[in-house]
Amino acid sequence: MEYQEVLQNARTCMGPYCKACSVCNGQACKNTIPGPGAKGSGTGFARNYQKWQELRVNLDTIGENRPADTSFDFFGHRLALPVMAAPVGAMQLHYGDKYDDLTYNRLLLAACAKAGIVAFTGDGVDPAVMEGATQAIRAQQGCGVPTVKPWDRETLMQKLDLALTADPMAIAMDIDAAGLPFLRNRMPPAGSKTVAELREVAEYARKPFILKGIMTVRGAEKAVEAGASAIVVSNHGGRVLDQCPATAEVLPAIADAVGDQVMVLVDGGIRTGLDVFKALALGADGVLIGRPFVTMVYGGGEEGVAAYVRKLTDELSDTMAMCGAHSLKEINREMLWQG
Repeated sequence: MEYQEVLQNARTCMGPYCKACSVCNGQACKNTIPGPGAKGSGTGFARNYQKWQELRVNLDTIGENRPADTSFDFFGHRLALPVMAAPVGAMQLHYGDKYDDLTYNRLLLAACAKAGIVAFTGDGVDPAVMEGATQAIRAQQGCGVPTVKPWDRETLMQKLDLALTADPMAIAMDIDAAGLPFLRNRMPPAGSKTVAELREVAEYARKPFILKGIMTVRGAEKAVEAGASAIVVSNHGGRVLDQCPATAEVLPAIADAVGDQVMVLVDGGIRTGLDVFKALALGADGVLIGRPFVTMVYGGGEEGVAAYVRKLTDELSDTMAMCGAHSLKEINREMLWQG
């Protein structure tokens, strides 16, 4: 299947909130929660997308003519791209009835593994979500990253015990999920965590521990103090706090502050291989992409994911060649126009 064909198919089975837009930019779904939109004014999602578009890259083709290497080392695992599918949950609530969380995670994990990348799985109030995610990661011989929400200690440890039975590549927590409206006043309880509480989780995980939802230098420093092996610069797609800056705006300072201590990943509005290049130029080691992978699964299952990964690969390798980078490590801030 080709990318445009997948998009067309997705429009027949997604909704009513997500429109499977040609450009997933947060405009059509602006402040739809339930749905994929952002909180409050609905501008957080759109701002994430727009700030990547405002960045410009420097063309430089005077140099050695050899292929660009897009491969990425993710905690000892070689990925084809510095791209991972972000954790997404409550599929039927937000995206449509075609897939529940268990089926979505199973399809996504298998498709990403075949394409040479890795998927993060989501979590939910229903224990079956983590149980299904664990089974799906186990079926892929550990090629996946289970993501737990910041539940109370007892629930957290139970979920970690379950997730570890799949021997995953890493364990993640979306700490910013503490602000999700549909988790408030629910059982089990979820909320903010102290550095000491997070350090206990990191030590208990016995795997590289990834903290998703970092938006300040101080937050990044606290994540390092808590023992995180990686952070994800993320505002949860604009879904937890209105009027946040875009991830592209805060990424450079965070990468400069802690990039030599932890792996720095970023999400929020990244849609193309060119966007991936820009994120790496600003200091990220890799990126997570969420909503477009949902569209690809709804529109084409494993074939949809494969089509999107091909598109990202072609775009990233082409941009690297046109900007004079032969490997990911050669991408730097000087390759962005500073006008």
